[in-house]
Amino acid sequence: MKFAGLLGRKVLFAQFRHQLFILFVSIILLFSFVPIITYAYFAQTLQSKKSIMNKNNTGVVLYDRTGKPFFTFYQGRVRDDISLDMIPKHTQQAIIAIEDKDFYKHPGFSIKSIIRSAFANIQTGDINYGGSTITQQLVKNSLLSPKKDFIRKYQEIVLAQEINRRYEKNEVLEMYLKSVYFGMGSFGVDAAAKTYFGKGVNNLTLAESALIAALLPSPSSLNPFTDGYQEAKKRQEIILDRMYEQGYIPADERDRAKREKIVLVPSEKDINTTATHFALLVRDELVKKYGEERVARSGFKVYTTLDLEWQKYAEEVVASQVTLLKSQNVSNGSAVVMDPKTGEVRVLVGSKDWYDDKFGKVNVATSLRPSGSAFKPIIYLAAFDNKLISSSTILRDEPRTFNNFDEKKLMSSYPTREAALTALGQDPNAYYRPQNYDRKFRGPVLPRRALANSLNVPSVEVMEKVGVENGIEMAKKMGITSLKDPSNYGLSLILGTAEVRLLDMVDAYAVLANQGVRNDPVLILRIEDKGEKLIFKSEKDPVKVVDAQPAFIVSSILSDSKARKEIFGNSLDSSFPAAVKTGTTEDYKDAWTIGYLPNVVVGVWVGNNDNRPMSGIAGSLGAAPIWKDLMEKFAKELPKEVFTPPSGLVKLAVCQNTATPSASIEYFLPGTEPTGYCNFSIGPSPSPKPAGSTNPQLNSQTPDSFSDERDDKRKGNGRKNREDNSGHGSRI
Repeated sequence: MKFAGLLGRKVLFAQFRHQLFILFVSIILLFSFVPIITYAYFAQTLQSKKSIMNKNNTGVVLYDRTGKPFFTFYQGRVRDDISLDMIPKHTQQAIIAIEDKDFYKHPGFSIKSIIRSAFANIQTGDINYGGSTITQQLVKNSLLSPKKDFIRKYQEIVLAQEINRRYEKNEVLEMYLKSVYFGMGSFGVDAAAKTYFGKGVNNLTLAESALIAALLPSPSSLNPFTDGYQEAKKRQEIILDRMYEQGYIPADERDRAKREKIVLVPSEKDINTTATHFALLVRDELVKKYGEERVARSGFKVYTTLDLEWQKYAEEVVASQVTLLKSQNVSNGSAVVMDPKTGEVRVLVGSKDWYDDKFGKVNVATSLRPSGSAFKPIIYLAAFDNKLISSSTILRDEPRTFNNFDEKKLMSSYPTREAALTALGQDPNAYYRPQNYDRKFRGPVLPRRALANSLNVPSVEVMEKVGVENGIEMAKKMGITSLKDPSNYGLSLILGTAEVRLLDMVDAYAVLANQGVRNDPVLILRIEDKGEKLIFKSEKDPVKVVDAQPAFIVSSILSDSKARKEIFGNSLDSSFPAAVKTGTTEDYKDAWTIGYLPNVVVGVWVGNNDNRPMSGIAGSLGAAPIWKDLMEKFAKELPKEVFTPPSGLVKLAVCQNTATPSASIEYFLPGTEPTGYCNFSIGPSPSPKPAGSTNPQLNSQTPDSFSDERDDKRKGNGRKNREDNSGHGSRI
């Protein structure tokens, strides 16, 4: 029995020795291979300071066109872009004194600190104390996960030693001070200085620097704006004592800093407070392109087309005007500014106030609203482009009834003519009798007078000549994406009864500003990944919608301040010769103004999200003041450009009527200029260029000279209806 017991103990001892040996070998292997594997995994990341700091970045940071950050998603981090020499010495020393007094002596980790923290953890029975140096904290924050275990701690030491080997101490300190979290969304000491004291880190006093350093163990509980101030103040004095003890400051400076009154300055955050609707559009575009999970984990730096200073100014102007009109039952406004040469959206104000729970979250710039007469230039462009009218066409501003149907389609839909006429008699919308805004009629008018003064009756005549289907086709080419089945619309399309988006309308007007060439709206200039590698860059893809000649003719009308005075007076005039058009919908539910120069387009909407009528606020009263303010501001910051007639246009002085000796300067596509002349002299008279001499691709056929009553009752279907060309021209 004794032998058996002794044998059993020997077997157990042998098993214990075997297990002990396996454990010993495992520890040796662990300590041998963890550094190798860790180094291999992080080798590329350790090659540069930027890659170290960006390794753990997630989410997205949006920057404006000048590189200023303005919005983050998915916990994206905005880091300081400052160098160590911009950070005061006393700020550096305050943080070193409390976080790692031997920073300049140890090899990236401290044996004494590790032993001290290990003993503390044994006492508490948990891993609560890390004993981390500044270098280890940099590793923990920038390279590793926040998980607390032995392996991660060992990796932390390995990587800290390697970073210490690769980089100078001041380089390590700079990385740390630019990335450590100080609370309230502030990553880096410069962001902390702005958050708590409303100034850059270079202006911090010793006392302020010590208070910021005091926040590091637990920024949330030590928040000086809340009940954490007293505890933060105690820690600040401890730090000042340590700075004295470590020889950084003399006693009198320490005492003076302790007595200094701390004045906290809650600063308004620039991040996630401006251009919210624009930022959401960018986020949606990113998600569509890459998928939400990838975007959330990406660490993308997205450089957008936004001009942050312009955006802030536009938001203030929109809010101010809407507030001014509150008594007139106006509650919201929106604005879009675009570069017509690139399609880049430089401003997008989606609503008066994002934080208004009733309407602020709705992006009116991308919402469907009827545009009123702001739609007219699109149809006039189609008419000029297809030579259905010219600048001397006589349009009839008089009481008229238009067929709101296609006669051919109608007759083919019924077995007999009698059945078709019966159906017409039962359709209240079969005939359309438009009225002008002021309920007056002016008789024969030229397109310049009709469009510049937004006369409805002659504009419907133009719509009839163009045809609804062709009008919608032109709108689509110009960027209007909301118009679908042409059968849903009638001749009132030209008066803006169809619902469109402000962003699309600005894009359409950009075609006019850019001499007939369209660019898709652009929100993103380029995207860099967390390693600052370029993964996307916006490329221009311009599309020619119409020739420059008809686009210029429309622009010459819309920029003619004299021609529009009849209705608008000086309400749309600015110090720049901008082209501009207003729009007002039925019952004053929407007020629009969109205008442009060759290098900028500004569009504005004012109204109510719930379609409540405003109190008599037309486009020229509600939206135009915002438009003028923005155009004046932004045009001054851009190179001066004016509308220049493209080659091939014929320039003539055309009689406005035959009763009085009055004339206006008009432009004509080759072959469409009138052949008669005024019977009075108007300045010098150089001969126009021969029809079609500079652009053989244009059809030089001259439209017919008169439109009879049958044409007036004919549904416009894109054919060249005969027109009255009885305006006379004098060559200049």
